[in-house]
Amino acid sequence: MRLQVRPPCTTRFLPCHSQHGTLTQCVKGMRLTVTNSVVLHQSFESSIVPVNSAKLGKKWMEYQGLNNWDGLLDPLDDTLRNEILRYGKFVEAAYRSFDFDPDSPTYATCKFSRNSLLNRSEIGYTGYKLTKNLHATCGVRLPRWVDRTPAWMSTQSCWIGYVAVCQDKEEIARLGRRDVVIAFRGTATCMEWVENLRATLTSSVGSTNNGGPMVESGFWSLYTSKLPTCPSLQEMVRDEIGRVIRSYGDEPLSITITGHSLGAALATLAAYDIAITFDHAPMVTVVSFGGPRVGNTSFRCQMEKSGTKILRIVNSDDVITKVPGFVIDNNDVAVQAAGLPSWLRKPVEAMQLGYADVGQELRLSSRESPYLKKNNVAACHDLKTYLHLVNGFVSSTCPFRATATRMLERQSREKAFI
Repeated sequence: MRLQVRPPCTTRFLPCHSQHGTLTQCVKGMRLTVTNSVVLHQSFESSIVPVNSAKLGKKWMEYQGLNNWDGLLDPLDDTLRNEILRYGKFVEAAYRSFDFDPDSPTYATCKFSRNSLLNRSEIGYTGYKLTKNLHATCGVRLPRWVDRTPAWMSTQSCWIGYVAVCQDKEEIARLGRRDVVIAFRGTATCMEWVENLRATLTSSVGSTNNGGPMVESGFWSLYTSKLPTCPSLQEMVRDEIGRVIRSYGDEPLSITITGHSLGAALATLAAYDIAITFDHAPMVTVVSFGGPRVGNTSFRCQMEKSGTKILRIVNSDDVITKVPGFVIDNNDVAVQAAGLPSWLRKPVEAMQLGYADVGQELRLSSRESPYLKKNNVAACHDLKTYLHLVNGFVSSTCPFRATATRMLERQSREKAFI
């Protein structure tokens, strides 16, 4: 990666707004508003601007997890770091494109047209073309009294993300293949919160009994539910991936599914579904940020058997990554690792609350960044915090580089919850 260095300017401190605990300053051409928790606003570019990412070429499968990122995570390989940040930008685009305003007539839809989304979300040139908008539907039956509540409280089907295919010849050459991105945002509506709270496990596709793969009920409901006027997220993903494979199956192809929080859970389910639906599917990789637990031990085993690669970026200070349920079998670690006595294992399993983490983990910590306020639960889960930590992480023995570029950009009005 080449870096373009901008001329520094004199450091200036502007008046402090004590009521909100903010401090505005201009450092090396960068205007920042800093609160007690995170850097909130950046109105000018950083003084160090990434220009080009490294060429992956024939090594692309290694960076997509062919060898489970062995030797690339600790210390964190710079090329992998850039790829993680690049996929994080696609998730940012999903957040920025969603209409969060409950008073808007287009609430819970995409604010931008399919052809303009990636440009108008201001994530920079990607070389990708958006080919499909995706919607998720809540499957919970609503009581009749809901009709008397504001419409935004009972919105069942919402825009959740998109599919984009790399079309730029130079970017395809750099990546070593044509890449397909599926990006999901996190929770934004009341009904999505209702589904999030349905923490018990349920049988998934390809499973007919409790001995098979099981996943969180609410996440699976959002993935598979549909309305007469809107197909399920599962159907939309299958249709579009099938079309992409038919169109580009004769060339090197990868499917990268990325998401934050709820979007991370849906990314995992989509990867699982693609793997069991399509024979000889392209390499499927999940890059997830701040994701909750998704399924049981059998689900994890099925994911590993399918060859799907999952890289979970986890902030150890983020409570969302520790829910739902209890980890009763994590890579053959006993139940006590989750803080439970062994006699609770059977009751937990009987209540269908026994989960297992999937994939490889890149563990970060907000406490290691000199730019973040400690013990701020909301900030620990924010996607911008995750991108900031990925950008600064070096290794387990050197958790944060002092010269890291501050990745926390201007404060958007929308907030990522779970």
